Amino acid sequence: MIFPDTSAASPAGAPICSAKGCRAAAVWVLAWNNPKLHTPERRKTWLACEEHREHLSSFLDVRGFLKDVVTLADWESGSGRG
Repeated sequence: MIFPDTSAASPAGAPICSAKGCRAAAVWVLAWNNPKLHTPERRKTWLACEEHREHLSSFLDVRGFLKDVVTLADWESGSGRG
């Protein structure tokens, strides 16, 4: 099982994948919330590389937490935020 790493940026400041031990560049933003803890509009995020996007998405989706998956570029530009 892959759990997200708490550090979301490389030493150079570039966003990296949240999968534990992964140092690859982040390409995707997985927006989620835990309805038992968060208000419906709140979004927490994990970042994912191409390799880990499906696994991290499945992890969140099985728990009913996954709300959206968008490219990092769309998220940063604001067009990926509902």
